[in-house]
Amino acid sequence: MNTKETTATGLDKLTGLYLTLMLASLLSCKSGQVNLFKPASPHEQYQRKLVSSGLDKTSMGAAWIVSSVAVLQKALTITIPYQETGYFPAESISAAAYRFNVVQGQKISIELSRKPLRQFMLYIDVWEQPKNGAMKLIASADTIDNALEFEAKVSGAVFIRLQPELLRGGQYTLNISAGPSLGFPVKSSNSRHIQSIFGDGRDENSRKHEGVDIFAPFRTPALAAAEGTVTRVNENNLGGKVVWLRPKDKDYTLYYAHLDLQLAKEGQLVHTGDTLGLVGNTGNARSTPAHLHFGIYTPEGAVDPMPFVNTVVTTAARISSSLSNLNATMRISGKTELYNATERNAPGILSLQAGTVVKVNAANSSWYKIELPDGRTGFIQSKALTGISKPLRKLKVGPLQQDLYDHPDSLSAAVKLRLRTGSTVDVLGVYENYQLVRNDSNETGWVR
Repeated sequence: MNTKETTATGLDKLTGLYLTLMLASLLSCKSGQVNLFKPASPHEQYQRKLVSSGLDKTSMGAAWIVSSVAVLQKALTITIPYQETGYFPAESISAAAYRFNVVQGQKISIELSRKPLRQFMLYIDVWEQPKNGAMKLIASADTIDNALEFEAKVSGAVFIRLQPELLRGGQYTLNISAGPSLGFPVKSSNSRHIQSIFGDGRDENSRKHEGVDIFAPFRTPALAAAEGTVTRVNENNLGGKVVWLRPKDKDYTLYYAHLDLQLAKEGQLVHTGDTLGLVGNTGNARSTPAHLHFGIYTPEGAVDPMPFVNTVVTTAARISSSLSNLNATMRISGKTELYNATERNAPGILSLQAGTVVKVNAANSSWYKIELPDGRTGFIQSKALTGISKPLRKLKVGPLQQDLYDHPDSLSAAVKLRLRTGSTVDVLGVYENYQLVRNDSNETGWVR
Protein backbone atom coordinates (compact mmCIF):
# COMPACT_ATOMS: atom_id res chain seq x y z
CA MET A 1 0.00 0.00 0.00
CA ASN A 2 1.34 3.40 -0.93
CA THR A 3 1.51 5.29 2.35
CA LYS A 4 0.57 8.50 0.58
CA GLU A 5 -2.58 6.93 -0.89
CA THR A 6 -5.94 8.49 -0.03
CA THR A 7 -9.34 7.11 -0.88
CA ALA A 8 -12.45 9.02 -1.91
CA THR A 9 -15.60 7.41 -0.52
CA GLY A 10 -19.22 7.81 -1.54
CA LEU A 11 -18.43 9.19 -5.01
CA ASP A 12 -18.72 7.49 -8.35
CA LYS A 13 -17.03 8.84 -11.46
CA LEU A 14 -20.14 10.67 -12.67
CA THR A 15 -20.65 12.46 -9.36
CA GLY A 16 -16.96 13.35 -9.23
CA LEU A 17 -17.07 14.87 -12.70
CA TYR A 18 -20.23 16.81 -11.82
CA LEU A 19 -18.65 18.17 -8.65
CA THR A 20 -15.46 19.13 -10.45
CA LEU A 21 -17.32 21.10 -13.13
CA MET A 22 -19.67 22.77 -10.68
CA LEU A 23 -16.89 23.68 -8.27
CA ALA A 24 -14.75 25.10 -11.05
CA SER A 25 -17.61 27.47 -11.87
CA LEU A 26 -18.30 28.21 -8.22
CA LEU A 27 -14.68 28.95 -7.33
CA SER A 28 -13.91 31.07 -10.38
CA CYS A 29 -15.76 34.03 -8.87
CA LYS A 30 -13.92 33.98 -5.52
CA SER A 31 -11.95 37.08 -4.68
CA GLY A 32 -9.46 35.40 -2.36
CA GLN A 33 -9.40 38.49 -0.18
CA VAL A 34 -9.18 38.48 3.58
CA ASN A 35 -12.59 38.76 5.21
CA LEU A 36 -12.53 39.54 8.93
CA PHE A 37 -15.35 40.36 11.34
CA LYS A 38 -18.09 40.26 8.67
CA PRO A 39 -21.75 39.34 9.32
CA ALA A 40 -21.35 36.32 7.02
CA SER A 41 -18.00 34.59 7.32
CA PRO A 42 -16.17 33.34 4.21
CA HIS A 43 -17.00 29.79 5.35
CA GLU A 44 -20.70 30.66 5.53
CA GLN A 45 -20.57 32.36 2.13
CA TYR A 46 -19.01 29.26 0.59
CA GLN A 47 -21.62 27.00 2.18
CA ARG A 48 -24.39 29.19 0.77
CA LYS A 49 -22.86 28.78 -2.68
CA LEU A 50 -22.84 25.02 -2.21
CA VAL A 51 -26.55 25.14 -1.38
CA SER A 52 -27.49 27.52 -4.19
CA SER A 53 -25.57 25.33 -6.67
CA GLY A 54 -27.31 22.18 -5.47
CA LEU A 55 -24.03 20.63 -4.31
CA ASP A 56 -25.45 20.14 -0.84
CA LYS A 57 -27.60 17.39 -2.34
CA THR A 58 -24.53 15.38 -3.37
CA SER A 59 -22.92 12.94 -0.95
CA MET A 60 -19.70 14.93 -0.85
CA GLY A 61 -21.37 18.34 -0.48
CA ALA A 62 -23.63 17.10 2.30
CA ALA A 63 -20.68 15.47 4.07
CA TRP A 64 -18.72 18.74 3.92
CA ILE A 65 -21.56 20.63 5.64
CA VAL A 66 -22.06 17.95 8.28
CA SER A 67 -18.31 17.76 8.93
CA SER A 68 -18.10 21.51 9.57
CA VAL A 69 -20.41 21.11 12.57
CA ALA A 70 -19.38 17.67 13.79
CA VAL A 71 -15.68 18.52 13.97
CA LEU A 72 -16.34 21.24 16.57
CA GLN A 73 -18.06 18.73 18.84
CA LYS A 74 -14.88 16.66 19.01
CA ALA A 75 -12.32 19.50 19.08
CA LEU A 76 -8.92 18.43 20.39
CA THR A 77 -7.38 20.31 23.31
CA ILE A 78 -4.15 22.24 22.76
CA THR A 79 -2.05 24.57 24.88
CA ILE A 80 -0.74 27.82 23.45
CA PRO A 81 1.78 28.60 22.16
CA TYR A 82 1.09 25.92 19.59
CA GLN A 83 2.47 25.08 16.16
CA GLU A 84 1.28 22.40 13.79
CA THR A 85 1.95 21.38 10.22
CA GLY A 86 -0.71 19.23 8.63
CA TYR A 87 -2.14 18.04 5.35
CA PHE A 88 -5.66 18.04 3.93
CA PRO A 89 -6.07 15.57 1.02
CA ALA A 90 -8.20 16.86 -1.85
CA GLU A 91 -10.00 13.53 -2.21
CA SER A 92 -11.35 13.45 1.34
CA ILE A 93 -13.81 15.47 3.39
CA SER A 94 -11.41 16.97 5.91
CA ALA A 95 -11.65 19.45 8.76
CA ALA A 96 -9.81 20.07 12.02
CA ALA A 97 -10.87 21.76 15.25
CA TYR A 98 -8.98 22.75 18.39
CA ARG A 99 -9.84 24.14 21.79
CA PHE A 100 -7.58 26.15 24.09
CA ASN A 101 -8.02 28.32 27.16
CA VAL A 102 -7.41 32.07 27.26
CA VAL A 103 -7.28 34.65 30.02
CA GLN A 104 -8.91 38.06 29.82
CA GLY A 105 -6.41 40.61 28.53
CA GLN A 106 -4.32 38.32 26.36
CA LYS A 107 -3.86 39.18 22.69
CA ILE A 108 -4.12 36.01 20.63
CA SER A 109 -2.21 35.82 17.35
CA ILE A 110 -3.01 33.17 14.74
CA GLU A 111 -0.81 32.66 11.69
CA LEU A 112 -1.77 30.28 8.92
CA SER A 113 0.33 29.48 5.87
CA ARG A 114 -0.43 26.96 3.15
CA LYS A 115 1.05 25.16 0.18
CA PRO A 116 0.17 25.54 -2.61
CA LEU A 117 -0.99 29.14 -2.39
CA ARG A 118 -3.24 28.76 -5.42
CA GLN A 119 -6.15 26.34 -5.69
CA PHE A 120 -6.01 25.53 -1.98
CA MET A 121 -8.49 27.71 -0.15
CA LEU A 122 -8.54 27.05 3.57
CA TYR A 123 -11.19 28.58 5.82
CA ILE A 124 -10.40 29.44 9.43
CA ASP A 125 -13.07 30.38 11.96
CA VAL A 126 -12.58 31.36 15.59
CA TRP A 127 -15.14 31.25 18.40
CA GLU A 128 -14.90 32.32 22.02
CA GLN A 129 -16.82 30.61 24.78
CA PRO A 130 -16.89 32.34 28.18
CA LYS A 131 -17.11 30.10 31.22
CA ASN A 132 -20.66 28.71 31.33
CA GLY A 133 -21.51 30.69 28.20
CA ALA A 134 -22.39 30.07 24.56
CA MET A 135 -19.95 30.02 21.66
CA LYS A 136 -19.67 33.26 19.69
CA LEU A 137 -17.92 33.68 16.34
CA ILE A 138 -15.30 36.41 16.74
CA ALA A 139 -13.08 36.14 13.66
CA SER A 140 -12.88 34.34 10.33
CA ALA A 141 -10.92 34.41 7.10
CA ASP A 142 -10.40 32.58 3.83
CA THR A 143 -6.76 33.61 3.44
CA ILE A 144 -4.40 35.10 5.98
CA ASP A 145 -1.48 37.17 4.69
CA ASN A 146 -0.88 38.68 8.12
CA ALA A 147 -1.50 37.38 11.62
CA LEU A 148 -5.14 37.28 12.69
CA GLU A 149 -5.14 38.99 16.10
CA PHE A 150 -7.83 39.55 18.69
CA GLU A 151 -8.04 40.40 22.38
CA ALA A 152 -9.50 37.92 24.83
CA LYS A 153 -12.29 40.01 26.32
CA VAL A 154 -13.25 37.29 28.80
CA SER A 155 -11.52 34.28 30.30
CA GLY A 156 -12.69 30.98 28.88
CA ALA A 157 -12.19 28.76 25.85
CA VAL A 158 -11.42 29.55 22.22
CA PHE A 159 -12.31 27.17 19.40
CA ILE A 160 -10.61 27.15 15.99
CA ARG A 161 -11.83 25.30 12.92
CA LEU A 162 -9.86 24.71 9.73
CA GLN A 163 -11.67 23.39 6.66
CA PRO A 164 -10.61 23.40 3.00
CA GLU A 165 -12.95 23.73 0.07
CA LEU A 166 -14.21 20.62 -1.69
CA LEU A 167 -11.68 18.91 -3.95
CA ARG A 168 -8.95 21.24 -2.74
CA GLY A 169 -6.02 20.01 -0.68
CA GLY A 170 -2.53 20.83 0.46
CA GLN A 171 -0.21 21.38 3.37
CA TYR A 172 -0.68 24.04 6.03
CA THR A 173 1.14 25.36 9.09
CA LEU A 174 -0.82 26.78 12.01
CA ASN A 175 0.91 28.91 14.64
CA ILE A 176 -0.95 30.26 17.70
CA SER A 177 0.64 32.49 20.34
CA ALA A 178 -0.44 34.81 23.13
CA GLY A 179 0.94 38.17 24.24
CA PRO A 180 -0.13 41.36 26.04
CA SER A 181 -2.98 43.46 24.69
CA LEU A 182 -1.66 46.66 26.33
CA GLY A 183 1.64 48.47 26.23
CA PHE A 184 3.83 48.25 29.33
CA PRO A 185 3.00 51.16 31.70
CA VAL A 186 6.54 51.92 32.89
CA LYS A 187 9.33 53.22 30.65
CA SER A 188 12.39 50.99 30.08
CA SER A 189 10.80 48.23 32.10
CA ASN A 190 8.97 44.93 31.61
CA SER A 191 6.89 42.39 33.48
CA ARG A 192 10.00 40.94 35.18
CA HIS A 193 9.97 44.04 37.39
CA ILE A 194 6.57 43.12 38.82
CA GLN A 195 7.13 42.02 42.42
CA SER A 196 3.65 42.05 43.89
CA ILE A 197 0.82 40.41 42.02
CA PHE A 198 -2.94 40.60 41.87
CA GLY A 199 -4.68 38.97 44.81
CA ASP A 200 -1.84 39.23 47.32
CA GLY A 201 -2.97 39.86 50.88
CA ARG A 202 -2.86 43.40 52.24
CA ASP A 203 -3.30 44.84 55.76
CA GLU A 204 -2.99 41.44 57.47
CA ASN A 205 -5.11 39.86 54.72
CA SER A 206 -8.06 42.13 55.44
CA ARG A 207 -8.12 43.03 51.73
CA LYS A 208 -6.67 41.81 48.46
CA HIS A 209 -4.21 43.57 46.18
CA GLU A 210 -6.21 44.90 43.22
CA GLY A 211 -3.34 45.33 40.79
CA VAL A 212 0.36 44.72 40.23
CA ASP A 213 3.32 46.68 41.60
CA ILE A 214 5.99 47.55 39.05
CA PHE A 215 9.21 48.67 40.72
CA ALA A 216 11.34 51.25 38.93
CA PRO A 217 13.79 54.05 39.78
CA PHE A 218 12.26 57.14 41.41
CA ARG A 219 10.61 59.43 38.85
CA THR A 220 10.69 56.93 35.98
CA PRO A 221 7.98 57.93 33.47
CA ALA A 222 4.66 56.13 33.84
CA LEU A 223 3.28 55.60 30.34
CA ALA A 224 -0.14 55.33 28.76
CA ALA A 225 -0.63 51.61 28.09
CA ALA A 226 -3.21 52.37 25.40
CA GLU A 227 -4.70 55.17 23.37
CA GLY A 228 -7.53 56.77 25.29
CA THR A 229 -8.83 59.56 27.50
CA VAL A 230 -7.63 60.63 30.94
CA THR A 231 -10.83 60.57 32.99
CA ARG A 232 -9.53 61.65 36.39
CA VAL A 233 -6.41 63.05 38.08
CA ASN A 234 -6.68 63.13 41.87
CA GLU A 235 -5.25 61.95 45.21
CA ASN A 236 -6.42 59.38 47.75
CA ASN A 237 -5.10 57.81 50.95
CA LEU A 238 -4.10 54.46 49.46
CA GLY A 239 -2.91 55.42 45.98
CA GLY A 240 -1.54 58.87 46.72
CA LYS A 241 -1.27 60.76 43.48
CA VAL A 242 -3.23 58.82 40.85
CA VAL A 243 -4.28 59.00 37.21
CA TRP A 244 -7.23 57.19 35.60
CA LEU A 245 -7.16 56.37 31.87
CA ARG A 246 -10.04 54.97 29.80
CA PRO A 247 -8.67 53.13 26.72
CA LYS A 248 -10.46 53.83 23.45
CA ASP A 249 -13.36 51.43 22.71
CA LYS A 250 -12.77 49.43 25.91
CA ASP A 251 -15.09 48.78 28.85
CA TYR A 252 -12.38 49.05 31.50
CA THR A 253 -10.28 51.80 33.11
CA LEU A 254 -6.54 51.82 33.86
CA TYR A 255 -5.43 53.02 37.30
CA TYR A 256 -1.95 54.51 37.96
CA ALA A 257 -1.10 55.01 41.63
CA HIS A 258 1.78 56.13 43.94
CA LEU A 259 2.94 58.71 41.38
CA ASP A 260 5.40 61.34 42.54
CA LEU A 261 4.17 63.76 39.90
CA GLN A 262 1.01 63.81 37.77
CA LEU A 263 1.57 65.21 34.29
CA ALA A 264 -1.69 64.25 32.57
CA LYS A 265 -4.79 66.44 32.72
CA GLU A 266 -8.40 65.36 33.01
CA GLY A 267 -10.01 65.07 29.57
CA GLN A 268 -6.66 64.79 27.83
CA LEU A 269 -6.46 62.47 24.80
CA VAL A 270 -3.30 60.38 24.91
CA HIS A 271 -1.56 57.86 22.70
CA THR A 272 0.18 54.66 23.71
CA GLY A 273 3.53 55.57 25.23
CA ASP A 274 2.64 59.12 26.29
CA THR A 275 3.87 60.06 29.77
CA LEU A 276 1.07 60.33 32.36
CA GLY A 277 3.26 60.95 35.39
CA LEU A 278 6.42 59.98 37.24
CA VAL A 279 6.81 56.89 39.43
CA GLY A 280 7.03 57.57 43.16
CA ASN A 281 5.84 56.24 46.54
CA THR A 282 2.98 58.51 47.55
CA GLY A 283 -0.07 57.32 49.48
CA ASN A 284 0.39 54.21 51.60
CA ALA A 285 3.67 53.39 49.77
CA ARG A 286 5.78 55.97 51.60
CA SER A 287 7.83 53.27 53.36
CA THR A 288 8.47 51.23 50.19
CA PRO A 289 10.80 51.74 47.23
CA ALA A 290 9.40 53.71 44.31
CA HIS A 291 6.94 51.72 42.21
CA LEU A 292 3.81 52.04 40.12
CA HIS A 293 0.65 50.36 41.31
CA PHE A 294 -1.15 49.48 38.07
CA GLY A 295 -4.75 48.34 38.19
CA ILE A 296 -7.56 47.56 35.74
CA TYR A 297 -11.20 48.08 36.69
CA THR A 298 -14.16 46.70 34.75
CA PRO A 299 -17.89 47.19 35.51
CA GLU A 300 -17.62 43.94 37.50
CA GLY A 301 -14.64 45.17 39.54
CA ALA A 302 -10.87 44.77 39.50
CA VAL A 303 -9.27 42.16 37.20
CA ASP A 304 -5.73 40.82 37.06
CA PRO A 305 -3.58 43.19 34.94
CA MET A 306 -0.82 40.62 34.35
CA PRO A 307 -2.25 39.06 31.15
CA PHE A 308 -2.78 42.59 29.77
CA VAL A 309 0.87 43.62 30.24
CA ASN A 310 2.92 40.42 30.53
CA THR A 311 5.87 40.96 28.21
CA VAL A 312 7.13 37.38 28.52
CA VAL A 313 5.97 35.69 25.31
CA THR A 314 6.93 32.06 24.79
CA THR A 315 7.23 30.39 21.40
CA ALA A 316 5.87 27.03 20.37
CA ALA A 317 8.12 24.00 20.55
CA ARG A 318 9.94 23.13 17.34
CA ILE A 319 8.27 20.41 15.28
CA SER A 320 10.57 17.40 15.57
CA SER A 321 8.13 14.85 14.13
CA SER A 322 8.94 14.03 10.51
CA LEU A 323 6.76 15.88 8.02
CA SER A 324 7.39 13.18 5.41
CA ASN A 325 4.73 11.08 7.16
CA LEU A 326 1.94 13.60 6.65
CA ASN A 327 -1.09 11.94 5.04
CA ALA A 328 0.64 8.55 5.41
CA THR A 329 -1.00 5.33 6.53
CA MET A 330 1.09 3.91 9.38
CA ARG A 331 0.74 1.49 12.27
CA ILE A 332 1.38 1.47 16.00
CA SER A 333 4.71 -0.19 16.83
CA GLY A 334 3.71 -1.09 20.38
CA LYS A 335 0.80 -0.66 22.75
CA THR A 336 0.25 3.05 23.35
CA GLU A 337 -2.34 5.59 24.44
CA LEU A 338 -4.32 7.96 22.27
CA TYR A 339 -4.59 11.40 23.88
CA ASN A 340 -7.01 14.28 23.49
CA ALA A 341 -4.23 16.79 24.27
CA THR A 342 -0.50 17.13 23.64
CA GLU A 343 0.45 17.05 27.29
CA ARG A 344 2.28 14.19 28.98
CA ASN A 345 0.00 14.39 32.02
CA ALA A 346 -3.17 14.36 29.91
CA PRO A 347 -5.37 11.31 30.50
CA GLY A 348 -5.43 8.76 27.70
CA ILE A 349 -8.75 8.41 25.90
CA LEU A 350 -8.08 5.07 24.23
CA SER A 351 -5.50 2.26 24.41
CA LEU A 352 -4.20 1.22 20.99
CA GLN A 353 -2.74 -2.24 20.44
CA ALA A 354 0.42 -2.89 18.47
CA GLY A 355 -0.25 -3.03 14.73
CA THR A 356 -3.24 -0.65 14.83
CA VAL A 357 -3.53 1.19 11.52
CA VAL A 358 -3.75 4.99 11.64
CA LYS A 359 -3.49 7.90 9.24
CA VAL A 360 -1.20 10.84 10.06
CA ASN A 361 -3.01 14.17 9.67
CA ALA A 362 -0.58 16.62 11.29
CA ALA A 363 2.65 16.99 13.26
CA ASN A 364 3.38 19.18 16.27
CA SER A 365 6.44 19.08 18.50
CA SER A 366 7.13 15.35 19.09
CA TRP A 367 3.49 14.38 18.47
CA TYR A 368 1.39 13.29 15.54
CA LYS A 369 -2.29 14.01 15.22
CA ILE A 370 -3.71 10.78 13.87
CA GLU A 371 -7.03 9.48 12.60
CA LEU A 372 -8.31 5.98 13.26
CA PRO A 373 -10.17 4.04 10.54
CA ASP A 374 -13.49 4.87 12.26
CA GLY A 375 -12.78 8.62 12.04
CA ARG A 376 -11.79 9.25 15.66
CA THR A 377 -8.79 11.54 16.08
CA GLY A 378 -6.22 12.26 18.77
CA PHE A 379 -2.54 12.70 19.53
CA ILE A 380 0.18 10.09 19.97
CA GLN A 381 3.95 10.35 20.32
CA SER A 382 5.51 10.20 16.84
CA LYS A 383 8.03 7.60 18.00
CA ALA A 384 5.12 5.17 18.53
CA LEU A 385 4.49 4.89 14.76
CA THR A 386 6.16 2.88 12.05
CA GLY A 387 5.55 2.38 8.33
CA ILE A 388 3.48 -0.42 6.85
CA SER A 389 5.64 -1.35 3.87
CA LYS A 390 7.02 -4.35 5.77
CA PRO A 391 4.20 -6.81 6.57
CA LEU A 392 3.54 -8.04 10.07
CA ARG A 393 2.93 -11.60 8.88
CA LYS A 394 1.39 -13.73 6.14
CA LEU A 395 -2.27 -14.74 6.12
CA LYS A 396 -3.80 -17.70 4.30
CA VAL A 397 -7.24 -16.56 3.12
CA GLY A 398 -10.06 -18.61 4.59
CA PRO A 399 -13.61 -19.09 3.28
CA LEU A 400 -14.91 -16.21 5.44
CA GLN A 401 -12.10 -13.82 4.39
CA GLN A 402 -12.72 -13.64 0.67
CA ASP A 403 -14.33 -10.17 0.69
CA LEU A 404 -11.78 -7.37 0.58
CA TYR A 405 -13.45 -4.23 2.04
CA ASP A 406 -12.50 -0.60 1.48
CA HIS A 407 -12.70 0.10 5.23
CA PRO A 408 -13.02 -2.05 8.35
CA ASP A 409 -16.79 -2.31 8.68
CA SER A 410 -18.54 -5.04 6.72
CA LEU A 411 -21.97 -3.46 7.30
CA SER A 412 -21.16 -0.17 5.55
CA ALA A 413 -18.01 -0.93 3.54
CA ALA A 414 -17.88 -1.62 -0.17
CA VAL A 415 -16.31 -4.88 -1.40
CA LYS A 416 -13.30 -4.01 -3.54
CA LEU A 417 -12.71 -7.54 -4.83
CA ARG A 418 -12.93 -11.21 -3.90
CA LEU A 419 -9.83 -12.97 -2.66
CA ARG A 420 -9.25 -16.58 -3.63
CA THR A 421 -9.63 -19.05 -0.78
CA GLY A 422 -6.25 -20.53 0.07
CA SER A 423 -4.27 -17.64 -1.41
CA THR A 424 -1.71 -15.83 0.73
CA VAL A 425 -1.76 -12.11 1.53
CA ASP A 426 0.45 -9.78 3.57
CA VAL A 427 -0.99 -8.42 6.81
CA LEU A 428 0.00 -4.74 7.05
CA GLY A 429 -1.92 -3.84 10.22
CA VAL A 430 -5.05 -4.36 12.27
CA TYR A 431 -8.04 -2.50 13.58
CA GLU A 432 -10.45 -4.13 15.99
CA ASN A 433 -11.62 -7.38 14.31
CA TYR A 434 -10.21 -6.56 10.88
CA GLN A 435 -6.83 -6.84 9.20
CA LEU A 436 -5.40 -4.58 6.50
CA VAL A 437 -3.94 -6.86 3.84
CA ARG A 438 -2.11 -6.64 0.50
CA ASN A 439 -2.33 -9.27 -2.24
CA ASP A 440 0.17 -10.25 -4.93
CA SER A 441 -1.22 -7.55 -7.22
CA ASN A 442 -0.38 -4.89 -4.61
CA GLU A 443 -4.07 -4.25 -3.96
CA THR A 444 -4.96 -3.43 -0.37
CA GLY A 445 -8.09 -3.65 1.72
CA TRP A 446 -9.60 -5.04 4.88
CA VAL A 447 -10.62 -8.60 5.72
CA ARG A 448 -12.29 -9.91 8.84
